[in-house]
Order: sequence, then structure tokens, then C-alpha cells
Amino acid sequence: MGCGASKWRDPGVRRRSLSSVGDVVVFLPGLRVPRNIDFSRTLGDHLDRSVVERLTALRARVVVMATQESATALKPRRRVATRHGGSSTANLLQALEEYLPALIGLAKEGSELRNKVQFVWANQEDVAEETSMADPWYEVLSVLHLMAMVCFVQANTLLLPRSYADGHGPRVSEESRQATVDLFLKAAGYLDCAIHHVLTHIPPERRRELPVDLAEGNLKALGLQGLSQGVDLQLGLAIDNPKATLAVKRRLACEMIKCWKQVKDSIPELPLSDGWGEKHALFVKWKYVEAKAAAYYFHGLILDEGETEKAQEMAIASLQASEEFLNESKRASEAFHTAPPASRSPAPFGTTKYLLDMISKDVQSKVQSYQDLYTQQRASNIGVSKIITTPPPLPDFPLALSPEDYELPELDPLWKGANQR
Repeated sequence: MGCGASKWRDPGVRRRSLSSVGDVVVFLPGLRVPRNIDFSRTLGDHLDRSVVERLTALRARVVVMATQESATALKPRRRVATRHGGSSTANLLQALEEYLPALIGLAKEGSELRNKVQFVWANQEDVAEETSMADPWYEVLSVLHLMAMVCFVQANTLLLPRSYADGHGPRVSEESRQATVDLFLKAAGYLDCAIHHVLTHIPPERRRELPVDLAEGNLKALGLQGLSQGVDLQLGLAIDNPKATLAVKRRLACEMIKCWKQVKDSIPELPLSDGWGEKHALFVKWKYVEAKAAAYYFHGLILDEGETEKAQEMAIASLQASEEFLNESKRASEAFHTAPPASRSPAPFGTTKYLLDMISKDVQSKVQSYQDLYTQQRASNIGVSKIITTPPPLPDFPLALSPEDYELPELDPLWKGANQR
């Protein structure tokens, strides 16, 4: 059994081609699922039976639950949503958390056994191809990645509008949005741990053989995506809070731009097959442009509070830029949802709904006010569009949101008394 990574494709299995992935608020490029392996065959002669049996039972549970979840993860309307994001995903996350301590024991304590087990995983978009590696740290990396993606699935479920008994129609509650911010931070924490505390255990030559899902750049991009969507939700909550100032809203919008820009710069380097990479890139472009619309909108409102003609001109330029970016984001959203596999956009809420409701109306109002104020000072044949050309620069803010701290768990107690033969 080799030490490096290997890929196998069954020529008789057709590559999965999904026509639709349901309602999408949080995009993820599929779930990686583990395949069954036989620990007793590879470790039976080297470890106590109790350790082998526990590893087998824990991983078999993960295989069953992850396989079931992958069949419905991209069809969120099929699942029963709860206030915690769905019981099946919560159970899978718990199973992965319980598997890790036993697995880490094999990685840390069983160094001479490191190359004995070939761990096999497949991405749900590509059921015909499996990637395997004889290294328990590859398995740890795969588990952490799956834990993060399960959080993304839970987040998507929580952000789908639900009906309540108050007669106000389906909506995404404040409680759901706050819970989803926590899920995004948790996912970012798993991915941050994977980058800084797991990848370092995999030799560079093996790291180059990792599937694209587990490449360092992709792990970083997904972690930043979680933070970006977390900031987006914070902005939506601030918009709904009458005590939140324009300065707070502008800062959150500017932080979103910075975060999505970093994700955008990473995505083109990590293409996925069968159009999934393109769809992911379209999602990032959509959210990046929408963040620009939000930032220029709130920047324009703040500048509009100035009393000078120059301040008014800059305010109009910012607001006009926000309208242009909003229109571009609409086109990007449509391109994302129509790109295969097709997806549906649920009713807008939070930041998106606010921008759609307010930007065009406010731009028209402010431009008209500007024209009324300064018509006498301008030649009658010079319009505002000729006076105002380039929007003023946005302020730069450091990202306040950070991944939730996550450390690899302690060894399973079984390893403390385990004998290696």
C-alpha cells in the first residue's frame, strides 16, 4: 500500500450532473464524503482490538451519516429546518467530533502505523473519482473540512425564509441570523485550524497531491467566505437596529469588500470540474459587487451630511456608484443562479433587501435635490452627470470579525492504555 495520494475512476460510473441544487444563500462546492475502509485488515496485527473496534465503529458511523447527508445537502428544501439548522447535520457534526480524538491518536501516537491505512474520500459532485492517501493527517484534514462544510449547510438552512404564526409571512428571523453568524465563525475556526495545525503535518510532496478541495488556498478562501457572510449578516442586523449609526453600517460594508476581495483573488486559482468552480466564482463576484453597492451607499449618505458643494458632489458620486454596483450585482446574481447546476434565490432579506428597496429611490431623490440646489450656479447645459464622474475613495477598515478559536481535541482515552504490536 503506497504512501502517496492516489486517484481512481470507475469507467462504468457516470459523473454526477445535478440539474438543480435548490435554494442557495450560502454556496459550498459540495461535500466530501468518506468511503468504507477496513481497519481490522490493516491495523489488526498492530493495535489492541479495542482501539481497532472503536476506530471502525466511529468511522463507519461517519460514513453512513455523511453519505446520507450528501444526498440532500444541496437540496435544502427537502430537509426539515429547525432553529438549530437541522437535526441530521447536527448529528453528523457530533459524529465527526467524536471520531477526531480516536483518529488523532492514530496520527500522533501511531507514527509507525502512519502509512498502514489508505484513507479514501470522494466529492459528492464526482462520485466516479476517489482520492486516497495513506496518512491519518489527511483524514484529520478531511474531517475538519467536512465539519466546516456541514456548518455551511446548516447556515444555508437557517437563512431560508420560514413561516411563523404571527401572520407576517415567511421571513428569516433575527435569532436565525445571529445563530448563523456563530456557524460561520465556527466553520472559519475549523478551516483555520486545518491550515495552521494539520497541513503542517503533511509533507510538502504529499500536500501537492491533495485534492483541490483541500488545497491551502481553497481552505483559506472558504474560511474568508464564512467571515464575509458573517459580516453581511451583521450589517443586516445593524440596518434593522435603529440605534446603529451610518458610520457603523459603512464600516461593516467596507469590511465586507475587503473580505470578499480576498476570496475573489483565491477562487480563479482553484478551478473545480464540471462548472462548479465557475459557479463558485460567480457567487463570490455577486457578493463582492453587492458589498461595493452597500459601502458606496452608506458612504454617500455620510458625505451627504456635509454642507459644502464639494461634499454634495462626492455624496452624489458615491450614491450613483452604489446604484451601478447594485445593478451589476443583480446581473451577477442571475448569472450565478442560472449557471449549472441551476439554483434558486429565496426572497431577499437583510442587507440585500434593504439595498434593493433604498438605493434607487435615494439616488433619484439626492440627484434631484442636487440639481435644484445648484442649477443657478451651473450653466444650464451642464448636467450633474458631467460634473460628477469618479466616486470618492472608500475608507479602509481592518476586519473586526475573526474565526472562532478551535483546537484539536485530546486523545481518546483508549489510546493511553493501547499496546502496539
